[in-house]
Amino acid sequence: MKLYKTIYFYIFLFISIPIIGHSQEILNQYLTTAAENNSGLRVKFNQYMAALQKGDQVGTMPDPKIAFGYFILPVETRVGPQQFKISAQQYFPWFGKLKANRNTANEMAKSKYELFEDAKLKLFYDVKSAYYKLYFTSKAIKIIKENLAILETFRKLALIKVEAGMASAVDELRIEMELNDLENDLALLRDKYFTETIEFNNLLNVDNNNTIQIPDSLQSDSLEFTRQSILDSIQSKNHQLISIDFELTSMEQKEIASRKSGAPDFTIGIDYTVVGKSDNPAMDNSGQDILMFPTIGITIPIFRKKYQAMIKEAVIYQDIAKDKKTDKTNLLENMFENVYKDYQDAERREKLYLKQAKTANRAMRLLQSEYATNSSNFEEMLRMERRLLRYELELEKATIDKNTAIAFILYLMGK
Repeated sequence: MKLYKTIYFYIFLFISIPIIGHSQEILNQYLTTAAENNSGLRVKFNQYMAALQKGDQVGTMPDPKIAFGYFILPVETRVGPQQFKISAQQYFPWFGKLKANRNTANEMAKSKYELFEDAKLKLFYDVKSAYYKLYFTSKAIKIIKENLAILETFRKLALIKVEAGMASAVDELRIEMELNDLENDLALLRDKYFTETIEFNNLLNVDNNNTIQIPDSLQSDSLEFTRQSILDSIQSKNHQLISIDFELTSMEQKEIASRKSGAPDFTIGIDYTVVGKSDNPAMDNSGQDILMFPTIGITIPIFRKKYQAMIKEAVIYQDIAKDKKTDKTNLLENMFENVYKDYQDAERREKLYLKQAKTANRAMRLLQSEYATNSSNFEEMLRMERRLLRYELELEKATIDKNTAIAFILYLMGK
């Protein structure tokens, strides 16, 4: 049974893992690892597997009853004394009751499966989001190291000019202050990267010392769906909403089963009595056993309140499911509108900072050239260096924010 469950787990697990561009191959490997190892996801799957077993429990005929009776004082009959009695009975629920019970359980199992699918997609989003954060922190460390190298070049240039009497010693001190600030930022980013590494490995449920592969560059994704098509997909394919639909269907089947519970049920049985030899040997049929077939019984549902309460309970749960779906739909649409706003903002920022970084880079080269020939514009050169650093970091942040927003939108869409 354990092997059976494991096989089904991996079948359900991998049929919907997305295959995206080659640049995302490393991330896909981490998604696979998380799907295989995450204990929370396995809990959702086992809840679904447990719910699947309910159908056979409530949708199968009751076991037959067999009774044995021994006459301590044999009852004398015309053909001889009755020695013992065997009876068998089979209970038959009203027509369609077992089917309705089975359908109720099966629809609820489908609801559990949709929750498993939702948990799987949410896990994939969490892994992507954590991976993007790691990439940004790694990229920020690299950018700051490059800026430290640039400032070291500035310091050497300033030292040469100071020794030649062409610049003030304050220029060198200013660079020293900038270097100290960046060294502090670099230390903070390294601590942040360590913390994010542990969080990421915990998502994958692997050793915290596991080395994470981070690419040199990350592909900037684009949203390939219109706003209206996304909203349509959320309403029709979001796994949380589909799960509620199955809950509603389950309660509709429960209402049918409750109504059928108020109908009569039947029992059919046989009695077999073993008779001993009569004291009168001349008696015809002496010692002949008695077979009584059939015995028929009927359960009369006189006390109607409990059946009416069962029906009312099922109807109330249907209303609950409808209201829950409306509330969840509104919540998901609000979440989409917020993340779609973030996506549009990130897309604008990405274009802006790409342009600003190119412009700042050109300005930096001009200022550096001017400072090499005269002592002016040193402070402006440092300000431009800080701007260039900011634009480079903001460009990477915009790309990460856009990819994260797209990942969450795909999760809402059930993709």
